Amino acid sequence: MSKELLFFINPNAGRADIRNCLLDVLATFSEGGYRIHVYPTHYPKEITEVILREGENYDMVVCCGGDGTLNETVSGLMQLERQPLLGYIPAGTVNDFASSLHISKTIPVAAKNIVSGVPFACDMGMWGEQYFTYVAGFGAFTEVSYDTPHEQKQALGRLAYLLEGVRSLTRIRPYHVRVEHDAGSFEDDVLLGLVTNATSVGGFKAPASATADVLLDDGLNEVILVRNVKNLADLNGLTNAILRWDLSGDQFVTFQTDRLHFEFDQRVPWTLDGEYGGMVKDVNIRNVPKAVRIMVPQDNQIPALKG
Repeated sequence: MSKELLFFINPNAGRADIRNCLLDVLATFSEGGYRIHVYPTHYPKEITEVILREGENYDMVVCCGGDGTLNETVSGLMQLERQPLLGYIPAGTVNDFASSLHISKTIPVAAKNIVSGVPFACDMGMWGEQYFTYVAGFGAFTEVSYDTPHEQKQALGRLAYLLEGVRSLTRIRPYHVRVEHDAGSFEDDVLLGLVTNATSVGGFKAPASATADVLLDDGLNEVILVRNVKNLADLNGLTNAILRWDLSGDQFVTFQTDRLHFEFDQRVPWTLDGEYGGMVKDVNIRNVPKAVRIMVPQDNQIPALKG
């Protein structure tokens, strides 16, 4: 008896490499025993709408696109009473979440791993009433993804983000923030705030030494807060430290928590998985443990699945 698979394709993601190997991907799913229903997307949030309407009729939901496409898919799955398995074919520009889960960025390989892989119960995040898969952030660099023109993303790939990041340095400014979490509190002027469940953010993969305690199914998010700097030299040093993922300096505050509350003196724009999330003066963020079962390669190196 065949299983039902709903396959979402974002034809505008990254460089749209799926167009060159779609038949191979469909053959892989068919040979794996699935009856495939292909759904190309047409507008933002469409995936979430379709999953809410039809998702419980399927054994597997697969999405092909970037981190924003995955976010839409997860946002739908999280609201279902009976949740199908999730397959992800990364086809965006950066694909941070795929890097954290060791999912291949070669589309035919990713498809084969969906069919032959194992489900991993992965934590997800909630920012207010919205879901995010791997990062919620505000401040420096966080606007880069949704500010970068789509044409530049397609033509230049990751370089487009770097160029937009350099431009963002001219707009950098601190926000005064008060943070309450389950182990204490923090208040200061902050240039950058990140709440993550990943080992790669913005295309920059953290070294293994910096992510030894980052588990994607431990019910905890990693929080990174970057204090304000006083001069351009300090800003240059801070930027280099972030690019090296060296968070050992006094300018960085890092901790793990399952829930926290941010309060600002003004409305602050946030990004969720690289897409604009909204402007708020205060917001609650929490970890939803083992929320979605996503297919990963059998020979994966995710710490929680080793051994």
